[in-house]
Amino acid sequence: MTDIFGLLRGMPGDSDYENKAVIVQGITGAYGSLHTRQMISYGTNIIAGVVPGKGGLEFEDKIPIYNTMQEAVDATHAKISIIFVPAKFFLSAASDALNSGIKLLVAIPEHVPIRDTMKTLELAQEKNAIVIGPNTPGIMIPELIKIGIMPPTPFKAGKIAVLSKSGTLLYEISDALTNSGFGQSITIGIGGDPINGTRLVDAFEMVKDISDLEGLVVVGEIGGDSEEILAQRIIDTGFNKPTVAYIAGRAAPKEKRMGHAGAIVMGTYGSAESKVSMFNRANIPVAKRPAEVPVLLAGKMEKSD
Repeated sequence: MTDIFGLLRGMPGDSDYENKAVIVQGITGAYGSLHTRQMISYGTNIIAGVVPGKGGLEFEDKIPIYNTMQEAVDATHAKISIIFVPAKFFLSAASDALNSGIKLLVAIPEHVPIRDTMKTLELAQEKNAIVIGPNTPGIMIPELIKIGIMPPTPFKAGKIAVLSKSGTLLYEISDALTNSGFGQSITIGIGGDPINGTRLVDAFEMVKDISDLEGLVVVGEIGGDSEEILAQRIIDTGFNKPTVAYIAGRAAPKEKRMGHAGAIVMGTYGSAESKVSMFNRANIPVAKRPAEVPVLLAGKMEKSD
């Protein structure tokens, strides 16, 4: 698997930050330009933009714009891209990125056609690349790099990894962690579309071996079985870092879609009860409220000392 931490942090001694340079696809759109400015303000090294037909222009008189991803990658050697294009153009943009050598693709658009997502994931697997999303708030190492649309204020550098299906809850729970003294080593927004490039279990594999990791927070939701798969993987690997979970939508009526496209319970499949039960089997307490997450985490960390 591609080393996501290495891509985001860059290599020691790199003066040009080549390994964490980021290309923005759709940089001139209203949404893309807004969040490009915010990422730059945070300190992210936005090195180029790609907008077909606007090659040769510059974003805010300093960031070159290219017509294709191949041109941008050839000029910058970047390995990371973030996509801000309408869902109907996503497959074309993602294919352009992956075929040009991008190894980490952050997919912001929501409601991407499932077939387009599946084709993107097949290509990503072929190219040994990581796709975060679609419909993701992004990924960040707090106080170092932000690739996405998340506000910066909830996050603080630390040693807790946060994996979340929900963008809003990612912010809320990270804020609760920060206010309780638990900074984050990395936060990953899985995405709310029915099919995601990175599942909870995939994100776990990316972060479980971080050398200074002290704990893990998982923010799941009703629908599907990704939480159960993750819990089983934690059991199978013997992962013993303090871990706490939260499940959104516990009071949602069955067979009614709630927010995210995948958040729907059919009979007992995808129910909160199923997920809580599986987390309990993995010795992972499940918070009833977001504010309870740092309290449970503190308790787990005390027991592990």
